[in-house]
Amino acid sequence: MNYRGRIAPTPTGFLHLGHAATFSSAHRRARESGGEILLRIEDLDPRRCKPEFATAAMEDLKWLGLDWDGEPVFQSQRRAFYLEAWTRLRDSGLIYPCYRSRKEISTLAPHTEEPVFPTEWRTDPSESKSFSSPAGMNWRFRVPDGESISFVDVNFGTIKKAAGIDFGDFLIWNRDDIPAYELAVVVDDALFGITEVVRGADLLTSTARQILLYRALGATPPQWFHCSLVCDAEGNRLAKRSGGLEIRTLRQQGYLPEEILELASSAGSKKAPHPDSRD
Repeated sequence: MNYRGRIAPTPTGFLHLGHAATFSSAHRRARESGGEILLRIEDLDPRRCKPEFATAAMEDLKWLGLDWDGEPVFQSQRRAFYLEAWTRLRDSGLIYPCYRSRKEISTLAPHTEEPVFPTEWRTDPSESKSFSSPAGMNWRFRVPDGESISFVDVNFGTIKKAAGIDFGDFLIWNRDDIPAYELAVVVDDALFGITEVVRGADLLTSTARQILLYRALGATPPQWFHCSLVCDAEGNRLAKRSGGLEIRTLRQQGYLPEEILELASSAGSKKAPHPDSRD
């Protein structure tokens, strides 16, 4: 199979040096393999995603010399595909409506990024059959408790995550009628025949979740390459909300594209410690 990768920015802010590091790695791996690289704008959340940030992202990528094949794909225009996947998961009994609020869940382990959803809070999957639409309800995927999800990452080697321990039942659809990240990326990567996903190491646990979704939807997972994260001077991971080292700010300071790519490469070149079974 010919190599096919993707660059997938979320237009909730301007791209920063961390994006340059990850997206340039994705671009390089595709071109060195003689394959294709697609551009997907992950603009599912209308409250946070703005057209001006999508336009800015495409401008910054082009300025950096990171081109792509074909026309950009916008997730906001692909709702029908996510609904089809939701229906299949509902019919298979692998998802269920969740009545617990975010506040209730956050009280379980307030100092962790994502508490493991308690099994006693699950609802009967048969209840999902009465829903003709996911709207107005959170929907969770029921993980196979205790199963070890193992995959080989090209950069970090073998990664293992335990369902029900390292992660619990996860959202695949939000009550505000927006498909969750986990579902949308699996549907799109499968339908577009993506052979390798290049992204940040902060998504290693997401990969374990997504492998379960690939299996549930009868699709073949791609190869995985997780990049070490780019951090600021204080050692914090770069984020849009921090406004740190935005590509267009560096442009205004006189940096050339090759200089920014070199900065991004050197910032992410120190390999992070091998991730263990817990993030």
